[in-house]
Amino acid sequence: MTNYLRRRVLLALALALAGPAAAASASTSTVFAAPRAAAVPGGVVTLELPGAPDGKPEASFAGKRVLTVWQKDSWLAIVGVPLDTAPGTQHIEVQQPGKDPLRIEFTVAPKEYAVQQLKVAPGQVNLSPENEARAARETEKIRAALDTFSVEAPPTLRLAQPVPGRRSSSFGLRRMFNGEARRPHAGMDIAAPTGTPIKAPLEGRVIDVGDYFFNGNNVIVDHGQGLVTMYCHLSRVHVQTGQRLKTGEILGEVGATGRVTGPHLHWGVALNGAMVDPALFLAPSPSGKQKSE
Repeated sequence: MTNYLRRRVLLALALALAGPAAAASASTSTVFAAPRAAAVPGGVVTLELPGAPDGKPEASFAGKRVLTVWQKDSWLAIVGVPLDTAPGTQHIEVQQPGKDPLRIEFTVAPKEYAVQQLKVAPGQVNLSPENEARAARETEKIRAALDTFSVEAPPTLRLAQPVPGRRSSSFGLRRMFNGEARRPHAGMDIAAPTGTPIKAPLEGRVIDVGDYFFNGNNVIVDHGQGLVTMYCHLSRVHVQTGQRLKTGEILGEVGATGRVTGPHLHWGVALNGAMVDPALFLAPSPSGKQKSE
């Protein structure tokens, strides 16, 4: 028996003899990599919660469950802030086991996002009644998938960029299609040639695969406790709904399907149903500095 296996066996025996409380404490003692905090619309806020290791609290923001995780010596709520959130005082609701509900406030600062001008086919801006009805149905289906909250927490919130390449359009840009204003850009666009493999940035389960009017070939992956990622405009899809993915597994290929100006990956990250800036989840560059937005 190797030293590693011997240590694992001894640890398992010690936990079994010590009982469930010790096992629960050991399972929550690992360090969790949280995203970079940015208390702005489209950002992420990390709040400390009260509670013992074996008394996990539940938290919600604007009526939606929030990811909670034990970090070193306290519970944390990691809250996605929707792009349309008004600056000022906001709050989450916290429910501890056997205690009265608690309200924890935080402040959202204003952020001015840049404007981007794009040219696409006229039929992709002013839709026909048929395409408008189709887009509305698809938006509802995608929205339901992005609102998914599964019980198991992800092992980390540090994500790998799904494809290499230049960031051609950053999160939050106020977009003008053919001179007409549309919703802000709720993801990160990464320029890459058609056929470039797209790798899952974290383990998870595929919860939606579709061919949509705006998004083209689209894949949505649930990573746990409200962390959901989306991949749009694919030329090919390599997965199916219900499939479990490992970190780094190929889920599709870059393409130019849907409403696009050229081949690229649109990568979206949702947290408690809010589309947030994917750049906040990327690892620091080798120099130790956060990758630029």
